[in-house]
Amino acid sequence: MSTGMSTGMGTGMSSAVSDTSVRTAVIGLGSMGCGMALSLHRAGLSVVGYDVDPAGVARFAAEGGQGASSPAEAAAGAAIVVCVVVNAAQTEAVLFGEGGVAAAMPEGAVFVSCATMDPAVARRLAARLEGTGRHYLDAPISGGAQRAADGALTILASGSGAAFARARPALDAMAATLYELGDAPGQGAAFKMINQLLAGVHIAAASEAMAFAARQGLDLKRVYEVITASAGNSWMFENRMTRVLTGDYAARSAVDIFVKDLGIVQDMARAQTFPVPVAAAALQMFLMASAAGMGRDDDSSVARLYAQVTGTALP
Repeated sequence: MSTGMSTGMGTGMSSAVSDTSVRTAVIGLGSMGCGMALSLHRAGLSVVGYDVDPAGVARFAAEGGQGASSPAEAAAGAAIVVCVVVNAAQTEAVLFGEGGVAAAMPEGAVFVSCATMDPAVARRLAARLEGTGRHYLDAPISGGAQRAADGALTILASGSGAAFARARPALDAMAATLYELGDAPGQGAAFKMINQLLAGVHIAAASEAMAFAARQGLDLKRVYEVITASAGNSWMFENRMTRVLTGDYAARSAVDIFVKDLGIVQDMARAQTFPVPVAAAALQMFLMASAAGMGRDDDSSVARLYAQVTGTALP
């Protein structure tokens, strides 16, 4: 497919992925990775999973998957290796660190990199891996844990035609929407950073608005009702502010994720002498929330930060 074209994949149960001979490894069995691994398993692929936390491997095995004791063990003999870790450094360690997958993957296998990272780093990792005769698909993901479990993610992918062809059974199983964004690794990462810029800004703005409404003494449930039916609504307001209403800040997507991602946006912008003042302001709010001890809490905790700074009561 050409750049910018998207494909709806349904709910991950495509008949195209029923070949149980397609051995697939999933490295990283957290809230996203475990759901993705289970989607692959339900679609009929032979799936082996690994995580640094043995509890993640046990959880996957309890659902019928096969566990491994190292990334290399998971990747041995796998046609597709899906890497669902936090950042570029972890991705590089999975590939080339001690017990990494690059040497364990068969030649011609594809590494599907799902972490959000600087496009330049994605290009560097791809060049290094492809120099060994393996393929690299730059494939950051969006959608959250529930959509991962449902096989209904959005995947923003770029890479060679051969990488797409090799990864197709896994992509079909994991994605409701696949965007094929070019034949060069790094394009998927660049698209994801634009999404993360907007997502971070929207969360910060929604948090500011909700805390400001609380300071006015407004009924926050009514605020939520009115804004979600009005022009000021955003997907992030609608999704994240339900957590503020209930005071539930258990992490679905943590504050520190946006410290990382908006930091990448800043680095990219500075390298290109491009001003991003709104993203910079949002980054400072996430940094302050992290510094206040909320880094591992839900990213809607930015609203709690506003409340703390101003002495405003939230639910």
